[in-house]
Amino acid sequence: MCGIVGIVGKSNVNQALYDALTVLQHRGQDAAGIVTSHDGRLFLRKDNGLVRDVFHQRHMQRLVGHMGIGHVRYPTAGSSTSAEAQPFYVNSPYGITLAHNGNLTNVEQLAKEIYESDLRHVNTNSDSEVLLNVFAHELAQRGKLQPTEEDVFAAVTDVHNRCVGGYAVVAMVTGYGIVGFRDPHGIRPIVFGQRHTDEGVEYMIASESVSLDVLGFTLIRDLAPGEAVYITEDGKLHTRQCATNPSLTPCIFEHVYLARPDSIIDGVSVYKARLRMGEKLAEKILRERPDHDIDVVIPIPDTSRTAALELANHLGVKFREGFVKNRYIGRTFIMPGQAARKKSVRQKLNAIELEFRGKNVMLVDDSIVRGTTCKQIIQMAREAGAKNVYFCSAAPAVRYPNVYGIDMPSAHELIAHNRSTQDVADLIGADWLIYQDLPDLIEAVGGGKIKIEHFDCAVFDGKYVTGDVDEAYLNKIEQARNDASKVKTQAVSAIIDLYNN
Repeated sequence: MCGIVGIVGKSNVNQALYDALTVLQHRGQDAAGIVTSHDGRLFLRKDNGLVRDVFHQRHMQRLVGHMGIGHVRYPTAGSSTSAEAQPFYVNSPYGITLAHNGNLTNVEQLAKEIYESDLRHVNTNSDSEVLLNVFAHELAQRGKLQPTEEDVFAAVTDVHNRCVGGYAVVAMVTGYGIVGFRDPHGIRPIVFGQRHTDEGVEYMIASESVSLDVLGFTLIRDLAPGEAVYITEDGKLHTRQCATNPSLTPCIFEHVYLARPDSIIDGVSVYKARLRMGEKLAEKILRERPDHDIDVVIPIPDTSRTAALELANHLGVKFREGFVKNRYIGRTFIMPGQAARKKSVRQKLNAIELEFRGKNVMLVDDSIVRGTTCKQIIQMAREAGAKNVYFCSAAPAVRYPNVYGIDMPSAHELIAHNRSTQDVADLIGADWLIYQDLPDLIEAVGGGKIKIEHFDCAVFDGKYVTGDVDEAYLNKIEQARNDASKVKTQAVSAIIDLYNN
């Protein structure tokens, strides 16, 4: 879950890239980076931290050029050293920088090939650097002093042939242009658009359409699975399907939690999808407990608010804001370490006692992953005087890890793994727990005007769309992702960063 952006403009793009990254900040709070190109030279700034903390005026003044890419990151393999902040750079051929959202499932094989066959060195543990070197090698194989769009698209085709997993990418070829491409399954989102200025047409590629909206760009469309878009430095747009058998199976969790509600992904409004999630939940509640005694529906801010509002409307129950959110605390889902998550929940939310005292309260959240957050929130509701606390998840039970770019923890850290709904209800302290049914979630997201038949729902059903994920692979990523490994890795990373600084 990272955010990427690329802009080919008619004047300096540093401020536009910065603004786009702030809009995409929800996709990653670990690190940020921008690289621009001017007169054949690159200007790079990246570091750990939020966008507003990484880029100061002195950095922005150095980021000159009318072409550039940017990235906001959160760690998908537990490491948060600044060495893995993006974009990454290789000098051959041409000088290429790349920013990536997603995860490669065959990264070990690729890393070996890069070293033994491509004769390239990878300096970090990031699969994004591996992907960059694969793309750079395939572009170099064209053997051209000046690459054309045909060369770029041929290189992307070879990337698709070698790389497996979920990936949305922007890459800048110094002095020539910016390319964006999407994996053949379309797992991770990527869109492109344009805006007209007095100097001419400018183009933008980004993870979510909301970043185009905010900067005054008009959305052209999503990249199709396997498709690439190449925008030359002088502003010519080229697109090409580069995969042999593309099939749209986007990550359904984007609509549940990751994306902003004002984004449109694959033609589907995230906001409307979440409204439909609320409708489906209300229907399930009325089926299971037609004589329910819910007095009030309260969302857990912010992602669940849309679904909760529609749920309350369909139940004919009052909707109230029962929690006040401290907006200066990051998203607890992406905070490494159980202790950090527990501490941040209490700092992040505070209950309004008036809305809880003596009432049967239905709390609504987008999903339940580890159970850390909802357990504490249920306890807060009881402390505020709630008579009964019911809990509703807009998503089905999360039982399996994600391998395509979302840092879902190891299976054993998922509270619903090998547990029944009642078991989870007991563990989080809810008087009643209701999950969304997976068919209802698929209908909510894919059942609008734009029909999407298949989604990556692996975190719910354990079916991995790339077909290469087995028990051995899951065991391997569990070792990299569990909290104990993260704490150890971050301690080492902190020492390295301290030494380097």
